[in-house]
Amino acid sequence: MVTDHLETATGLIVAAGQGVRMGAEMPKVMLTVAGRPLLAHTLRSFQQAASIDRVVLVVAEDFLGFAADAVVDAYGIGKVRKIVPGGASRQDSVRLGLEAIDFGCRLVAIHDGARPLITAELIDQVVAKAARHGAAALAVRPTDTVRRGEGEVFQVTLDRRNLWLMQTPQAFSYDLIRGAHQSALERGYIGTDDVSLVKDLGQQIHVVQGHSENIKVTTPEDLSFVEAVLSGRTRG
Repeated sequence: MVTDHLETATGLIVAAGQGVRMGAEMPKVMLTVAGRPLLAHTLRSFQQAASIDRVVLVVAEDFLGFAADAVVDAYGIGKVRKIVPGGASRQDSVRLGLEAIDFGCRLVAIHDGARPLITAELIDQVVAKAARHGAAALAVRPTDTVRRGEGEVFQVTLDRRNLWLMQTPQAFSYDLIRGAHQSALERGYIGTDDVSLVKDLGQQIHVVQGHSENIKVTTPEDLSFVEAVLSGRTRG
């Protein structure tokens, strides 16, 4: 729960990937888990977050109608103001989503549609920190030993105290992240996430402690994990 003066943000949900590793006939975000499309679970958390005043949803062009009818309308996600087609890569899709924000927007919280276990509380925390510092992102510490290797030979053991595993949402001032994407486009720079594009401009990003449950669904086993967590939350 946010204790600071509440700043609101636009949620930008990126759900245009095809999910090839899932081996399904439709994008993984459209697959049913715990009785509804995976994407509906993601959007529900943004609907519940006090810091989110509206949402732009980016999906594969062939699924624009499905997303509107079977997800947004079917589950009453009233904060979704626009549904736009994505691009060839995640970075392209984020940029297209940012370009679609043609209303007043000071902050934007960018989230992977395939992370359905995000909570409204964590969304609010990231937005609050971005409001104070201009850029913030969820991340967790690795729990396993991490080593750098060459080929099949281990080399150096890395200090976990200096390592973070990145998650989403990642929240930024709108002007900052829009400028970062435009700069990357002009220079042909491809980043691993939105933080990497902002870091490339020399901007500091502040950390918000994430949660191990906030996984990005990639495999069928991940769907089973999501189902179990959602079932536990319902019982709780």
